[in-house]
Amino acid sequence: MRKTIMISAGAVFLAAICLFVLPVTNANSNNKPGAKNVTFTKDVAPIFFKQCAECHREGEVAPFSVMSYKDVRPWAKSIREKVVSKEMPPWHADPKHGEWLNDRRLTQAEIDTIAAWVDGGAKEGDPKALPPAPKFIDGWAIGKPDETFSIPEQSVPADGVIKYLYFDVPTNFKEDRWITAAEIRSTGRAAVHHVIVFISDPNGAARGDGNLLAGFAPGEQPTRFRPGMAKKVPAGAKLRFQMHYTPNGTATKDVTTIGLIYAKEQPKHQVLTRPVLNTGFVIPAGAPNHEVKSFYTFREDTSIVSFMPHMHLRGKDFEIKAHYPDGSSKILLNVPKYDFSWQTYYVPKEAVVIPKGTKIECTAHFDNSTANKFNPDPTKEVRWGDQTWEEMMIGWLSYYNEGSAKPAERPAASTSSSGGQK
Repeated sequence: MRKTIMISAGAVFLAAICLFVLPVTNANSNNKPGAKNVTFTKDVAPIFFKQCAECHREGEVAPFSVMSYKDVRPWAKSIREKVVSKEMPPWHADPKHGEWLNDRRLTQAEIDTIAAWVDGGAKEGDPKALPPAPKFIDGWAIGKPDETFSIPEQSVPADGVIKYLYFDVPTNFKEDRWITAAEIRSTGRAAVHHVIVFISDPNGAARGDGNLLAGFAPGEQPTRFRPGMAKKVPAGAKLRFQMHYTPNGTATKDVTTIGLIYAKEQPKHQVLTRPVLNTGFVIPAGAPNHEVKSFYTFREDTSIVSFMPHMHLRGKDFEIKAHYPDGSSKILLNVPKYDFSWQTYYVPKEAVVIPKGTKIECTAHFDNSTANKFNPDPTKEVRWGDQTWEEMMIGWLSYYNEGSAKPAERPAASTSSSGGQK
């Protein structure tokens, strides 16, 4: 119920996920001062390897690889355009609120270097100056998993609407396992709308507070926890895959797999994940700025380690604010231009301390008007629903309660309310 991925599979998905969009055959050369001295091998490749290669490599969804000069050169002018405009790499958090460990933005110096490279003729340079390319083990960004778990092969038709599918995959764990990293990969990715993997505790519910393990959506990076933090998969647990497929005009088959890396020892903190959501809203037809709020109050001293806002095609902006017991408040995350095509976890550089009794307030605005070019139908009111043409309003929080990695008390249910158009 958390994430959606594509307006439609195929072309729109690629347009959303890709770093740059329009290929060219010739880069502009205007001989700006210093531009002639900038080369791919010495100056630009290190930037691409660090910031872009995770998506822009063979077998990934981006339209070209940055792993070689031959692959990059035809896209030079488009690269310059998207980098200088700061459309890419995509990052939507307001820099006035928070500093982020996984911030994708390039520095101004990196932007200037790429622009100078293109302006100077996008030269290759000395091949011997090319730094070692980043290594990805069998396509896994997290490195070789300690263990993988897969759903049975699925046949996805060429058209139609497919409801969510659920698959319970046994782990056969004889003892509790602690997960420090997780990544989801699908063989039929073009038809995969989203994937969420829950931990089905044999002593509790299959879905609920703290039971979300990992997900896949455009822009969502693999799950990695800081040293001393991990998610717990109890002995005997199953992994419940929530699969949402979107037919894209071509019948395909898919096997989705999650790879896990285990902690070498029990961590200090057990990471839990919960939604702060509102399912009762109604967005009026044609409303350009409809406001919806949701709330949750923490019952223990807590530290938040990631935030993720989630809406669908009408999502406009999203803010997460903390109201502290002493009466003060602080914006923890502000996404002023929400982009449905990039489902991003925002990981603060330092865990955000949340005292017991702090109320989290999520505020979202939706554009259901004709001005929203992605709006499926501005003539209809919109409610909560799983499908892309419906809507969701969720602020996902990952956190740990202060103390050791003991099983945490299940938090009380969140409360929510819906406001009107502003």
